[in-house]
Amino acid sequence: MNPLTARTDAKRRHDPAVRGFASDNYAGVHPEVLAAIALANGGHQVAYGEDVYTDHLQRVMHSHFGPTAEAYPVFNGTGANVTALQALTDRWGAVICAESAHINVDEGGAPERMAGLKLLTVPTPDGKLTPELIDRQAFGWDDEHRAMPQVVSITQNTELGTVYTVDEIRAIVDHAHGLGMKVYLDGARIANAAASLNVPMRAFTNAVGVDVLSFGGTKNGMLAGECVVVLNPDVARHMKHLRKMSMQLASKMRFVSAQFEALLAKDLWLRNARHANAMAQRLAEGVRAVDGVEILYPVQANAVFARLPHAVTRRLQERFRFYFWDEAAGDVRWMCSYDTTEDDVDAFLLALKEEMAHA
Repeated sequence: MNPLTARTDAKRRHDPAVRGFASDNYAGVHPEVLAAIALANGGHQVAYGEDVYTDHLQRVMHSHFGPTAEAYPVFNGTGANVTALQALTDRWGAVICAESAHINVDEGGAPERMAGLKLLTVPTPDGKLTPELIDRQAFGWDDEHRAMPQVVSITQNTELGTVYTVDEIRAIVDHAHGLGMKVYLDGARIANAAASLNVPMRAFTNAVGVDVLSFGGTKNGMLAGECVVVLNPDVARHMKHLRKMSMQLASKMRFVSAQFEALLAKDLWLRNARHANAMAQRLAEGVRAVDGVEILYPVQANAVFARLPHAVTRRLQERFRFYFWDEAAGDVRWMCSYDTTEDDVDAFLLALKEEMAHA
């Protein structure tokens, strides 16, 4: 029997019609990405990134981030952050980031434990750093008693759903470089940010001097995989060694690279992001019409943060999956995905209105 056409006894164990608002990680794989994986299957290709798909991915990344961009596919977002930040810091180095940053809140201490660096956090009102906020931690380079600030890490879009403008990132980069620091951009939802700003991704990355970024694929319709993209090769010369040491080197890398090609070679990345953003706007518009529910931050990408009565949230969670953001305050986060439909949004809004009326 041909192993590529063998019968399978696998069974679907979930209802594909059920969608929620917990995370864009909950969404399945985009059909065009699945097709790309199947196309890359069959026959043998050299392992560990020496395949033709990973080679072609370099040229695809050049079209988005310029001719100096070097792409290093990895398994996941935490792996991308840990690998990139290791490359940008010395053993005595520190990274300045927003207090709400994913690297500080949601990665189990991995950047500090695995990369061996210190995070210097700054409270922000909207998840965004500024030169003035950076200066709260940008000092003490010659003080052997303090971890040395070497990198500024920003997230685009932020963990609070807000989006840095091109000028805001340019100001951060100019300020950081002026202080002798490098800039890392966590791009877990970089596509959503570009769609929100209606500019190419290069406009707020290599064009303004960002040194290294991560490109998030999983939240944008991929099965698995992220990518570290080195924009300034002078600041990260040993990325391939660090990727291996960080356990992020895929043996069958062609299947990660083929997914990125499906996203980035044409406009799938942008179509997916624009749709997710549009569904978040539709959700926010409906929420604003519900008395007693407060939207907490500007809705600029595919997330809506809101505050509502705790009891309402608990009942609503029995009907749709989503998470508390700050349970003590009653804050919740609703995420939209590339496969969120208008009917999904409208059904959720109807349920929200029903539960608020009951309250």
